[in-house]
Amino acid sequence: MNRPIVIEFASEPKRAPLIRAVHRAPEGIGSRVQDAGCGDDCEDPSGVLSRQEADQADLPRVAGIAEDGAEGRSVGRDGVHLRAQGPAEPKIGPWRGDLDDLLAENARRPKRERLTQIRIFEELRALGYDGGYDAVRRYAAAWSKAETEASAAAYVPLSFDPGQAYQFDWSHEIVLIDGVTTTVKVAHVRLCHSRMPFVRAYPRETQEMVFDAHDRAFAFFGGACARGIYDNMKTAVDTIFVGKDRAYNRRFQEMCGHYLVEPVACTPASGWEKGQVENQVAVIRRRFFVPRPRFRSYAELNAWLMDRCIAWARANPHPELRDKTVWEVFQEERPSLVPYVGPFNGFHAVPATVSKTCLVRFDKNRYLVEVRAVGRPVEIRAYAEHVEFWQNGQVVSQHPRAFGRDKAVYDPLHYIPVLAPKPGALRNGAPFKEWELPPSMRRVQRRLGRLPNGDRQMVDILGAILTDGLDAVEAACAEALRRRRSLGRRDPQHPRPAP
Repeated sequence: MNRPIVIEFASEPKRAPLIRAVHRAPEGIGSRVQDAGCGDDCEDPSGVLSRQEADQADLPRVAGIAEDGAEGRSVGRDGVHLRAQGPAEPKIGPWRGDLDDLLAENARRPKRERLTQIRIFEELRALGYDGGYDAVRRYAAAWSKAETEASAAAYVPLSFDPGQAYQFDWSHEIVLIDGVTTTVKVAHVRLCHSRMPFVRAYPRETQEMVFDAHDRAFAFFGGACARGIYDNMKTAVDTIFVGKDRAYNRRFQEMCGHYLVEPVACTPASGWEKGQVENQVAVIRRRFFVPRPRFRSYAELNAWLMDRCIAWARANPHPELRDKTVWEVFQEERPSLVPYVGPFNGFHAVPATVSKTCLVRFDKNRYLVEVRAVGRPVEIRAYAEHVEFWQNGQVVSQHPRAFGRDKAVYDPLHYIPVLAPKPGALRNGAPFKEWELPPSMRRVQRRLGRLPNGDRQMVDILGAILTDGLDAVEAACAEALRRRRSLGRRDPQHPRPAP
């Protein structure tokens, strides 16, 4: 006769495991079981034995249990089915409280005085723990990870007084400018107390753009704040030291001194330290740049952004002072701002050399300078919207700034001294092909072009612009044409063309 098989598990001491044998138990052993799934005593037609009944019957216990695929059951060698139980409780279980105390105390110590995990294991062994090191190591790693996640998810709410601080950041947005899809760099400035935003788009994130964004923001606000909160952008910070210490760029410090602002840099990779402007970036992107707006120029885009910022501030309530709008709180904050003292001379200076064709290369484009600067070094002062060229303390040329690649920015007046010995260059010279002369001067140039010595005469007329000015030369040409018409003079070899 087959004897019933009983297997004992220690993971649930309060509940006797139930064994279901393929063959029924012997008569008299008991056919009633105590099962949490049955509630009160219930008949068990399959011959299930409780642990107490199995002990009384002196039944053997076997190992070697394999899963049979059924949910929550295992199979023994003799076809015995049983419920699967969890693993035995590790030895570190009763010592978790002591280990938590050791780990917490160790975390509060300075870094140089903290114990290693093997030292913590030895401290726990001294308290009576007889388990292995691996269990302590795994528990300590899980404890450190849980503590790090808990501290990272917690933030301290910040509160700012009027005029106390502003936050600055950049974002990249996509717009259509003159029919071309363009990624613009948008400068964001936000007053921390009133939450008043200011945004302006630029083609670059260079230092001169940073200076221009601050000047236009402070002019719009009517002043600056005592502190400016930044990330560690290269246009402001040269070196990052331990903690909050920074070596700021010299020109950036000059700008902060001009507006009486104390710069404060965030901890690297800690965007929550300037969370207001980070949130503003997301709001502006959703509300202003989706779907992609279309503009003819950067000037039109920035005028539109200014109007949208004011409209948003007038329509949205302040997050803390719910009975007032952002615009109303901004008007109340204005008297607390540091008064605006005027624009900062925000240029980025780089040295350069003038070529024999009077051109200077800067930012992948070429700019024309005066002839007297050829062959000598110049200082380029790049602003957000224009470029100046200095030599010996004087401006030798100034042009609107060009963005893109391989563009040539000319001022034909600078080439007039070169035309004196070479008047033929007036016809095919690159700087003169797109020179828009006034109508009267253009008519004179067409008439003189028919004469053998007409180019040299036109160069003499253009040379008068350098001494008398364009308006005076234009008036003289118009007067000459008027007198010719009034006298009715006609050259028989060169008749006057029909108008």
